[in-house]
Amino acid sequence: MTVDEDGYDGPAELVDGAQSVGVEVKLRGHFDPITGKYNWYGRVAASPEVAALVADGARKVVLRTPHGEVATALSDVDPWGRPRVEGFGAAPFEVLTSLPADAAD
Repeated sequence: MTVDEDGYDGPAELVDGAQSVGVEVKLRGHFDPITGKYNWYGRVAASPEVAALVADGARKVVLRTPHGEVATALSDVDPWGRPRVEGFGAAPFEVLTSLPADAAD
């Protein structure tokens, strides 16, 4: 990952009430200067457990990573069975707040 990218690739959990499903996610984000908010988005890896959550209508979930948790929704399932997740504001991963000194070169 380069210094101008924010994101997280790795293990996470989708929490639907008392049920928790272990998943893999690819998440990215950026600050939107027009809205003044941080926008994050990504995909949850396809699995039978994720497909069951989507089929059961459990679209509103909590996404938990080692860096934080946020409420989101499972939406826009792509042809490979990966639902989209997204949010505005706090991200479920560490966000760059400054560039390293050598990044200005």
